[in-house]
Amino acid sequence: MRVLPVLDLLNGVVVRGIAGQRSTYLPVRSQLASGADPSLIARAFRERFQLSACYLADLDAIMHGRPNLAIYRRLQSEGMHLLIDAGVRTVADARQVLQSGAAQAVVGLESSPGPDSLRRILDEIGPHRVVFSLDLKEGCPLAIAGSGWEGLAPREIAAIAIEMGVDAMIVLDLAGVGMGRGIASSELCDQLRNDHSALRLVTGGGVRNVDDLEREARLGVAAVLVASALHDGQLRAADVFPFTQGWPCGRTTD
Repeated sequence: MRVLPVLDLLNGVVVRGIAGQRSTYLPVRSQLASGADPSLIARAFRERFQLSACYLADLDAIMHGRPNLAIYRRLQSEGMHLLIDAGVRTVADARQVLQSGAAQAVVGLESSPGPDSLRRILDEIGPHRVVFSLDLKEGCPLAIAGSGWEGLAPREIAAIAIEMGVDAMIVLDLAGVGMGRGIASSELCDQLRNDHSALRLVTGGGVRNVDDLEREARLGVAAVLVASALHDGQLRAADVFPFTQGWPCGRTTD
């Protein structure tokens, strides 16, 4: 299992995510770095924790359609392996993200027009370059009104995506992000692992300490998203070092 540090970008800087309330997000204040510049934070992740892969949620793209392409390129050139959620809706969106430095493009439920759009992206880009994100809030899927996802339960959405070819999936409940209450989606991840044993799962939101990481590793999760616990010092380098191998930089899920 691998720890995936999170870079939430808003107005081109790293912000602290709290419970998905994006209008309240402020530039991160971190024990790891003296500012909120993405390169500065990414360098701290690499140098302090040996974490060269990260998940980047570009809120400028997701909320306003303004992707920070130059930042993606810079981070990639600095040695970061990036999973980028930039509000991908179309094949062209996915290609742009990949051509700008992403190793994998994230197709988030909250941005997806529907299953047909996801199928086209998978067919054109290939499942190995795409990660589907099952976006939730308090357990409810964040589906666009009128999309083909609306009204479906989380496990139904997951099953449709997997049938199309998705083999890596983020399961994230935004209500738990930055709250330090533990990972709310663990039970759902356990169910999905039982339903689809080959699925690579990523989860997070609310990680408190190394016990939470160990619990997810026992569940067979491939990677855990972490931000606040790194910035605030709840996770030390010694806690993280056992969780620096495997997918997404490799094909295994150790």
